[in-house]
Amino acid sequence: METLLANPDLVLKLGLSVIIGALIGLERELDAMPAGFRTHMLVCLGATLFTILSIAYPGGDPTRIASQIVVGIGFLGAGAIFKAEGSTRGLTTAADLWALAAIGMAIGFGEYVLALVATIVVLLMLMLKKMPFFKNFVQKHHLFQKRIEKEAPPQ
Repeated sequence: METLLANPDLVLKLGLSVIIGALIGLERELDAMPAGFRTHMLVCLGATLFTILSIAYPGGDPTRIASQIVVGIGFLGAGAIFKAEGSTRGLTTAADLWALAAIGMAIGFGEYVLALVATIVVLLMLMLKKMPFFKNFVQKHHLFQKRIEKEAPPQ
């Protein structure tokens, strides 16, 4: 494997993965979510590194490494999910870590446009909750659901 300084593509991949992880992590950090800025940078960077290494060494199977990244992120995401008093929290954080690992793998494979488009989509999805029209829709739906539960006969 070439040294980092001799290969500008490696610098681009590592830098882009840190920047994308930071962007998504900053959004989560500002919302005070369990996994924030550093966690997201590390997940994206780690997925990118594993992907680069799986390609760099002959005889290895890049798809095997990719599948192991998905499994590993599943365990990490499970740690972000909390269930208490009938409610579940952290599902969005677990899902965005999973999506971020996929973005990191795309970067590692050199699929920069795919990674950038996916990043924009993920950020839009995470910011959707803050948009007024979406807030109103969710609030109305939630109140409607509560009313139905209240009116339903006990079982």
